[in-house]
Order: sequence, then C-alpha cells, then structure tokens
Amino acid sequence: MNNPRSAYRESDGHGATAVRLVVLLYEQLIQDLRQAGQAIEHNNIELRTSRINHALDVVCLLQGTLNMERGGKVARNLVHFYETLRANLWEAQLRGCRETLSQQITDLLTLREAWAEVDRAESANAVPKLVPLATDAITSPSGETTSGNWKA
Repeated sequence: MNNPRSAYRESDGHGATAVRLVVLLYEQLIQDLRQAGQAIEHNNIELRTSRINHALDVVCLLQGTLNMERGGKVARNLVHFYETLRANLWEAQLRGCRETLSQQITDLLTLREAWAEVDRAESANAVPKLVPLATDAITSPSGETTSGNWKA
C-alpha cells in the first residue's frame, strides 16, 4: 500500500497542467536528494545510490521535455542547469558528499518556487475545464475526431 504522501502526489498528478507536473518533478528531485543525504549520513551506500539514480532519471525526464524552439533562452539556461546538476549529482555519488547534495537542494528549491509561481499564475487565469456530456462525434481544432458534447 502507498504511503499517504505518495497517494496524494499520485492523485495530484492526474489531470495536472504541464507546469504543475514540473513542480511535482522538482518536489520528487528534492525528496530524492534529501533521502540520499540521510543515506550518506548513515553510511547507507545502497540507498544513496538508489536515490541519486532516481534523481538522475527525473533530471533526464525534465531535460527531455524542454522545447528548445519555443523555450528560447530559458530552455537553453535550463539545459545548462540540468547538465550541471547531473554532473554535481555524479560527484556527490562518487564522493559521498552531503554538502554537494545540500547545495543542489537549495538550487532546486529556488527553481521549484519559480515554477510554482508560474503554476499559481496559470491557475489564476485558468479557463474552466471541459467535461464530456454525451457521445456525439466532434472534430477538434487539430482535425482529430473525438467523442462528446462539452460543457464547462
């Protein structure tokens, strides 16, 4: 059975906006690195390795979703940040350096807050979500056929 935090995060992710998902991924990264730091403190190499490896997977996911054409300078800066983060995580893994992890957590908290601010701004300007009421075929603006009459 999932713990309550995992269950909340899972339910929070369903139907979330792209920006909200980025915030959740940053939260996961921070959690992974905190756990890795505790593992270093307790000399638990297996847990440290597991948490840092998971964090590296999350970094790859974040970097892989960047849209370089639309993102411009921000996307390029994030690529540089993620590459530096990845290198620092490898260093922390090899040296068992808790201080390196602490600095990465500080940087991630700053970026997480910036993304959370974007999420709050988007939510404040959000249009009500549409839900299907019936099963009539509808052609979307992209030309795809979908089912349902839509109502706010």
